[in-house]
Amino acid sequence: MLSVDDSGVLHDLVLAPPVAEWTPPRHAATRKFTEREVTVGSGALAVPGTVTLPRGDGPFPGVVLLTAGPFDRDLTTGPNKPFKDLAWGLASRGIAVLRFDKVNHVHPRVAAEPGFTMVEEYLPHAVAAVRLLQGQAGVDAGRVFVLGHSGGGKAAPRVAAAEDSVAGLVILAGDTVPLPRAIVRVAGYLAELDPGMAGMVESFARQAAAVEDPGLTAEEPGAELLFGWPGSYWLDLRAYDPVATAAALDKPMLILQGGRDYQVTVAEDLARWRAGLAHRADVVIRVHEADDHLFFAGAGPSTPADYESPRHVDPAVVAGIADWLAPRRGRLARLFTR
Repeated sequence: MLSVDDSGVLHDLVLAPPVAEWTPPRHAATRKFTEREVTVGSGALAVPGTVTLPRGDGPFPGVVLLTAGPFDRDLTTGPNKPFKDLAWGLASRGIAVLRFDKVNHVHPRVAAEPGFTMVEEYLPHAVAAVRLLQGQAGVDAGRVFVLGHSGGGKAAPRVAAAEDSVAGLVILAGDTVPLPRAIVRVAGYLAELDPGMAGMVESFARQAAAVEDPGLTAEEPGAELLFGWPGSYWLDLRAYDPVATAAALDKPMLILQGGRDYQVTVAEDLARWRAGLAHRADVVIRVHEADDHLFFAGAGPSTPADYESPRHVDPAVVAGIADWLAPRRGRLARLFTR
């Protein structure tokens, strides 16, 4: 659902969860891994997380998962938990995984505080998570990667630039179009699906114009701005180019995109990754044509209603990530699970 106040200001785009329980995907073999709770970060803004470790001696490659928005560690959306799908699926294939609740999920007040930026949203906890996973028994500290989805994918190059020990990046539906413009695009798409939403497009466009205003200051409170984020967040975002940041990294990357994704699109967002990283032999880009923004496979135009029925991340996505992170281990895992 869209969260809009009485004056028509957009505060968030939230998908209301129906009553349903998550069930494990078929590609997860719980006998092959263990899980334990951890704390990521320190002090008042510490957040809870989960380490999922393959059984055995290792050393195992590892990956830290980064969500977009104020989500929990599982990226819970309706009855679905895409990051839990990924964690269990990857651990079943010999990949250690650490996922954690976003700071603005556990401590929502921080997102409205003056001075809040993407740096505060991602870097302290992402870097702490990388180092925590590197210190786990059985994990190969030299092969800990970062995987980001949507806004987490956009932030992933910034995390790797800040923490040189990151071995490489996996970017799932990472957006590259400036966010205010993307919000207007998404609103227009949803209005085509539901004409009753047409009146909201103007409101979104007004808020998008406010955050793109050349006169915007860091001190501007978020009350009248998109998502309630203060001016400091939007100014920092203007100055950040995820593609250029990724291109400057000497690290391998896997970039995956859903062909049916209307939030982050092949035509606009992926095109920028392709153009900016075309010279890199160590960058692999793949499109899963049947998948939507959460990498759920389907047919026809994707809609928010798709997230309201129980689904799992496309097994081909899980297998592809595992094979890229650990090619030899991935091939062996498929042999033993046939």
